[in-house]
Amino acid sequence: MATKSTRIEDAIGAFGTHMEVERNLSHHTRRGYLSDLEQFREFLLENEVDKPCDVDQLVVRAFLAALYRGKTKKVTISRKVASLRAFFKFLLREGVIRYNPAQMVQAPRTEKYLPSFLSIDEVFSLLKVKFEPGVSGLRDRAIIEFLYSAGVRVSELTGLNVTDVDFSGGLAKVRGKGRKERVIPVGGPALSALREYIDGRSEAGKCKTEGYDKSPLFLNRAGSRLTPRSIRRIIDKYITLSGIGKRISPHALRHTFATHLMDAGADLRVIQELLGHESLSTTQKYTSVSVTRLMEVYDKSHPRARGE
Repeated sequence: MATKSTRIEDAIGAFGTHMEVERNLSHHTRRGYLSDLEQFREFLLENEVDKPCDVDQLVVRAFLAALYRGKTKKVTISRKVASLRAFFKFLLREGVIRYNPAQMVQAPRTEKYLPSFLSIDEVFSLLKVKFEPGVSGLRDRAIIEFLYSAGVRVSELTGLNVTDVDFSGGLAKVRGKGRKERVIPVGGPALSALREYIDGRSEAGKCKTEGYDKSPLFLNRAGSRLTPRSIRRIIDKYITLSGIGKRISPHALRHTFATHLMDAGADLRVIQELLGHESLSTTQKYTSVSVTRLMEVYDKSHPRARGE
């Protein structure tokens, strides 16, 4: 257990265990926190600070000042402040420190951005491309259909097993951030594409995992589970073939899913549940997207919109 004499590297190690075991955070999230804290540790060592109990608000502010001088982006600094707050909150709970020195340090205001997404016509153009013949093409179509139909994260998509899809009920069980499970509806076209892919993948179905229950839904040519990087290459390939003229990430199909639901009048809390967001405020950015689109249509269509 951490004590007041704990050195900073040991405290970071204990926090890493806490994130994995107690908070059940994903590998990606843990890696981000630990990367931020390692940079903070290096700053402390440069300034001859070796123990968490010796860190006060002035030290934290000095670290942020160094980041500003290094032209670090505001959004990155905000993330590092969040990492420090979580780290020192853990140490406060463990009795290593008497107060959280990062709690009252204000993070920079970051520029709000609107998530990129495709229009309905662009989605249809993407799905009308000539997919690669054979099992690979069936798989690629199923991937794109599923991403748009279910709005899942790429990590959730690659983590799907065959038995996670209930074809008769039109549902899928996904494992989201913090390994939290949720059940989501899947549209008819996506289910049909999945059926065609599963029926046609007999040659590629030599899974390297044991048992049908753990059989990955989406396989590479070697019969192993697809990676997020492979998904991105697939999306890049078909976006280019579609002639849409945009460069989007697979995550943009998740934004597209949410934006189209919002435009159709879906309740914000329903969208929150479908996306697996813990906070409603995370989902509310799609309200801004819809309002922006309304204004664009109004400005283009209404004869008195521009006051001319």
